[in-house]
Amino acid sequence: MNPRAAGLLIGYAADRLLGDPQRWHPVAGFGALATRLERISYGDSRGRGVLHEAVLVGGAVGLGLAVDRVPVARTALVAATTWVVLGGRSLEREADAVHALLAAGDLPGARVRVRRLVGRDTEHLDASEISRAVVESVAENTSDAVVAPLVWGGLLGPVGLLGYRAANTLDAMVGHRNSRYERFGWAAARLDDVVNLPGSRLSGLLVLVGDPARAPHAWRAWRRDAAAHPSPNGGVVEAAFAGALGIRLGGTNRYYGDRTEHRAVLGDGRPTEPGDIPAANRLARRVGIGAALVSAWIARRR
Repeated sequence: MNPRAAGLLIGYAADRLLGDPQRWHPVAGFGALATRLERISYGDSRGRGVLHEAVLVGGAVGLGLAVDRVPVARTALVAATTWVVLGGRSLEREADAVHALLAAGDLPGARVRVRRLVGRDTEHLDASEISRAVVESVAENTSDAVVAPLVWGGLLGPVGLLGYRAANTLDAMVGHRNSRYERFGWAAARLDDVVNLPGSRLSGLLVLVGDPARAPHAWRAWRRDAAAHPSPNGGVVEAAFAGALGIRLGGTNRYYGDRTEHRAVLGDGRPTEPGDIPAANRLARRVGIGAALVSAWIARRR
């Protein structure tokens, strides 16, 4: 097995065993750097946003090139890069924490804890809506934080891993549709859509493989409902999860600042329940394992 393939598998295993680094997380450091740069680069124009994106993503790609050219310990370097880029285990832990609060009947606590996963207003959510928020986050972030970086790691090694994570992090920071970022964040949002396209499609396929008995339902929901989602990528994996789990996702989301978004319903099953959170995590683990194996296979052929 070549160093890139071995490193991807070891890095995936490290994420499953350890989760995110607890201190000095490189992604957090990148975010802090992006915030400082924004104070200089910000302007209410697409051009300023393109420059901001080019400097930061370009810098991450350059770092990846430097890492990939180190002649020794290449497997360890790819493994370490993969570990710090992935976020599957931490995502699962947050989902489990919300489920534990719901199972204990602590609805106020669950409303607070779920804010670590979603940006919507959770103050008045009931147990079903909290469960929906968690399952949607598990589905979308399994694609964004596990499958997509592994795909780019398989294709391009550290360049793909770091470049993808930079683009995805910047979208989370500035790729918003509000008065400040509508134009400045345009480049971040569009680039994130592009780099997530292969990962979201692979995620959908791995949902079908991960639950063969429900594969026809997942495929039908994907084909019928995904295009109605506001994200060209999130709709694919959320619809596939909904079909596989036999539930409905989507609906009305309320955000801070009195913004309300009415999203199309994905799937044709029952409303989401707290018990669907562990089921979503189990499905996400199978998808992640499949993505790790696919990425290692890609790496071996390059």
